[in-house]
Amino acid sequence: MRSFEEIKNTIETGLGKHICDLKLENIKLVNVFSGEVYPTDIYIKNKRIVSIDPDAGLEAKEIIDGKGQYALPGLIDAHMHFESTMLSPEALASVVVPQGTTTLCADLMEIANVAGEDGLRAMLQSMDRLPYRMLIEVSSRVPTAPGLETTGAVLGAEEVAQIMDWEESVSLGELDPSKILFVKDEYIHKIADTLARRKLVNGHAIGRLGQELNIYASSGISDDHECVNTNEMIERLKVGMKVFIREGSSERNVDELVRGVIEQKLDTSNLMFCTDDKHAREIQVEGHINYNVSRAVELGLDPMKALQMATVNTAKHFRMEDEIGSITPGRLADIILVEDWHDVKPTMVIFEGEVVAREGTLINECKVNDYPEWIKHTVMLKNPITPASFAVPSKKPDGMTKIHVIDMIPRQIINHHLIEEVNVKDGMIQTEAERDILKLAVVERYGKNGNIGIGFVRGFELKKGALAYSMSHDHHNIVVVGTNDEDMALAVNEVVRLNGGLSVACDGKILNSMELPIGGLMSEKPAEEVMAQLDILNADARNLGCGMDAPFMSLSFISLPTVPDLGLTDQGLVDVLAHQLIEVEIE
Repeated sequence: MRSFEEIKNTIETGLGKHICDLKLENIKLVNVFSGEVYPTDIYIKNKRIVSIDPDAGLEAKEIIDGKGQYALPGLIDAHMHFESTMLSPEALASVVVPQGTTTLCADLMEIANVAGEDGLRAMLQSMDRLPYRMLIEVSSRVPTAPGLETTGAVLGAEEVAQIMDWEESVSLGELDPSKILFVKDEYIHKIADTLARRKLVNGHAIGRLGQELNIYASSGISDDHECVNTNEMIERLKVGMKVFIREGSSERNVDELVRGVIEQKLDTSNLMFCTDDKHAREIQVEGHINYNVSRAVELGLDPMKALQMATVNTAKHFRMEDEIGSITPGRLADIILVEDWHDVKPTMVIFEGEVVAREGTLINECKVNDYPEWIKHTVMLKNPITPASFAVPSKKPDGMTKIHVIDMIPRQIINHHLIEEVNVKDGMIQTEAERDILKLAVVERYGKNGNIGIGFVRGFELKKGALAYSMSHDHHNIVVVGTNDEDMALAVNEVVRLNGGLSVACDGKILNSMELPIGGLMSEKPAEEVMAQLDILNADARNLGCGMDAPFMSLSFISLPTVPDLGLTDQGLVDVLAHQLIEVEIE
């Protein structure tokens, strides 16, 4: 909120009564409001833009020569879970800010499912030191699938309403269709309380079309980031929902959807960009929201429309256009300079009037806060884990049996439901690595009940060994996939020893691991250290046969009980569309 004093000072500075803090001269302004590109100067005072008039002639304490570069608004990620980067909010700065992102709309449901409101407060403790802005999409699903999973915390309607009043809160976080279609009163209360505050409700409408989508939209859902094809995108626009076009690590939708936008000549005013979940190394190498913009232009989208989707469209959607999303008077001075605005590679990033990054590097390291000790001890097993923990009894003593199998779709988080025949030996259902039918398990890690849910999955292509991770969406119990029970047990126990993290096991030994002590989700180390270690772990996974671009990201999503067709929790295999547990064995 702008105070009387701030507004008056901005006006008086424009009148020449105060000296500006900063002048950007010799630049070409890409004006996302007017859709024009033209040479001018930009004047900044007390974090805000005072004037973009080339004839203003105001004085400034500091002058930066733009050398003919283009000035673009700071980019906005419409929806992301920063916990998926494995980095603390502070460490994340060195990765996203040099790419030109100055605002993250973050759904903190991962830490919320682990540690509730206290976990959210712990994450926000560094907000005033960050060289970017974090807007909060208040987690609507803690737990995500009540009755089907065990989580570390619960956020009911009352708690959500209180958090929605925080200054940083802009929307109710992603709400899956089951909560609406099954008429769950708790979630309808959350929607009503949010709309009463004139804030938005974010969607998560995987696989829903027709009347189901109409009912879903009628509840007040504003947007969706789960479109994977053009038809889904158009159907959401038809019912009045905005669409966030996503490019994450395991869900890459920009190419398909942008081609659809171009071919169908769709109005882009209701389209935005997001990452959802993207590993830090991929952000560093490939880009963040700037990648989405540049790739869209490369595919043939008008550059101004692509940039608007990454800036002013998002600001308008979240009712923040008076503060961010454009380089216009009175807005916060979030500005990036680029040599070619069709290929967004920032040479300089300005956040709230301060230069924070140059030539791909953060100017001042944002050191990680000392997080409270309690949040570093969230992994507590009720029972010991042994190879026998992962045995799957059959109704048959030997021979063959039919089972439900999660069939992964490359580069997507959705999956197919398969029925396969597999071997039974000594009354136990067997993995069949040669057919890529591997065992998948979720181990309850909050010390509440000791549950272990076990299923089977195809798509990891491991020939030997096991992978384990303490970030399994959205319950964030320990998820493990493997070719044999011994390595699976070893991998899980290593994650427990680390108080959360990732591990790779093979032939009875741990090949490599990485600790993620903050809620079992994030590291306390600088970004480069985390990325280097993840590179090693990914290489280990590839050496075991896994051909995925991001094996641990895929592992974290495959257990989701809200993403069709099948999910897996500590309570067992979930038929997502039916929202119920099913037995692994069919016969």
